[in-house]
Amino acid sequence: MLFRELLTDQLHKQREDFQRYAREQSGDLEFYLGALERLVAADYAELEKTMRENENAGAVPSLELAGRGSFSFSFAEKWANHEQARRWAGEILRNRTTFAADGSQIYAEKDTSLPVGAIQIGWFENPHSETGRYEKNAYFEILSPRVLLEDQSEPMNPETRVGERRFHAEVEKTADFLNKKRGWAGRGERMPLAFFDNTLLVSFSLPQTDLQESFLQAILNLINLSRETRVPLVGYVDRSFSRDLISLLDAFSGRAGSDKRTLYDAALLRAPLEGKKMVLENWGDRTCFCYSRRRGLNVFYNESASMVGFVYLQTSGGAPPARLDIPAWIYEDGLLEEVLDTVRAECVIGLGYPYALEAADQTAVITMRDREIFLGALQEFASREKLNFNVSRKNASKGRRR
Repeated sequence: MLFRELLTDQLHKQREDFQRYAREQSGDLEFYLGALERLVAADYAELEKTMRENENAGAVPSLELAGRGSFSFSFAEKWANHEQARRWAGEILRNRTTFAADGSQIYAEKDTSLPVGAIQIGWFENPHSETGRYEKNAYFEILSPRVLLEDQSEPMNPETRVGERRFHAEVEKTADFLNKKRGWAGRGERMPLAFFDNTLLVSFSLPQTDLQESFLQAILNLINLSRETRVPLVGYVDRSFSRDLISLLDAFSGRAGSDKRTLYDAALLRAPLEGKKMVLENWGDRTCFCYSRRRGLNVFYNESASMVGFVYLQTSGGAPPARLDIPAWIYEDGLLEEVLDTVRAECVIGLGYPYALEAADQTAVITMRDREIFLGALQEFASREKLNFNVSRKNASKGRRR
């Protein structure tokens, strides 16, 4: 249990740290918002050339910024109530298939005499049609001690192996949908959209391990498949702590990046600084599309052009905006606005979060009760098959008490 008097005492002791951080953040906000105003007013051709030549620019604004006078795009639709919003969302989504996959995992090292893991991948495919039925389903896979411990090209914690399999299974399920919807335009269908519940810009420091390379290759294959099939894909990050726009403003201002890191992009875009408007002021507003130019992401460049960009989209009334990682071909093919309206519509139905992702998460989730069932089934299986394998009663008891 949490002792409130100890909590209050600790907050009082840390008061000066909190106050100092708030003062530093306020100063940084003023600098970066001023830099953003100067960036928007700069000559676009010169800005684009300079940022593309900078290896740590963080981002390169697209041609959307040229002559705009603003880094943000206001959302034109206005509603008097949620019923009107849902009607708009219904029209956007009508006969349009959206998809999301998510995963959960179990790792039972402390509960069992041998390491055992499991993954569950849930997916939700919704045609938003009166005649078509949605598909809400799951895939479950047990990872045996042999899978977790053998055939490792490099030393790896078994729990890491479980996470690796889960990630690859989520990517594989999303790839299945992209292939399924290949040729949608030729069939006269409305543009489909696949949500990926994470960033598309997976980054690791060099040198990379075999495990890290497998993550990178999987996500690269998915991005390339989206481009090949012409089926849009969005990496949705609800709470992003990326600093790509901060890096862009540092590069533009000739300022060395700060190690203090009091700010990140999403906080900057919703900064309530006196005398300045928020960059993303209202629901549905978004930033201009930017190409990724983050250091260490060269693997995502194709012939020196970034394969992935991003926008920030305001999907709630008060929280920071969500970050959407978007393959560059979507912007270049003129599908960006349709993709963003589809995301907005899903967020209307999901009350601030894409409903497809929420449904996939609910399908994939493994609860504490599910974990107990899993461990009980393992014990019964081991006893029935006369295996030298047992489940710890101590840890099972601790789990029930908590």
